[in-house]
Amino acid sequence: MRIAITGFALRQWDEAAGRKRILGLSPSGLEDLCNRALDEGADLAPGYAPFCRHLFLKNSTPTVCSFAPITEQNQVRLKSGYVARRDGELAVLERWFEDVEPPRAEYLDVIVYSKAQLELEAAGGPDDDAPPPDCDWGIVSVIGTLSAVEPPMPPITQLRNSLGVSEGGSGVPIDRTAYAEAVEFWEAHAAVR
Repeated sequence: MRIAITGFALRQWDEAAGRKRILGLSPSGLEDLCNRALDEGADLAPGYAPFCRHLFLKNSTPTVCSFAPITEQNQVRLKSGYVARRDGELAVLERWFEDVEPPRAEYLDVIVYSKAQLELEAAGGPDDDAPPPDCDWGIVSVIGTLSAVEPPMPPITQLRNSLGVSEGGSGVPIDRTAYAEAVEFWEAHAAVR
């Protein structure tokens, strides 16, 4: 089984990624770590759909946690705005912290999509800067976390996904239980930029 980086995931190495930027590890270095972990028997944990999996890697880099709890002290640093992750995608309202120092991530939650899903999204989605890589699983995102547990997908991401590939989503309908869990988590946390 081969894992490769997608063009979509490369945005996390760009300076514009802010605190979500992957530090101390190149995209090819992440590919190597993922493939070595699989060779050594690591499992791909189930994701929100059959085409989505998670690989949790112990973090040995300075990459920080991608989110932080909202407290009375830091809530004044919350910002919001409309964000599109790439050209051709609908901008959606997001909320994030600015000028908050998150802890160093203990794990990297590497989110991968199947080759078939990557091809489907490339064929029907907004313009992407690179075709899907030749792989079994493609890295679409990396989340710095404090434990080897998937944080709930933000409600706005679930909504975007339900819109379909032509709008930058995956075409997976809303799961009301997962959505309610995400609302509870993200009411108390925010992304860090």
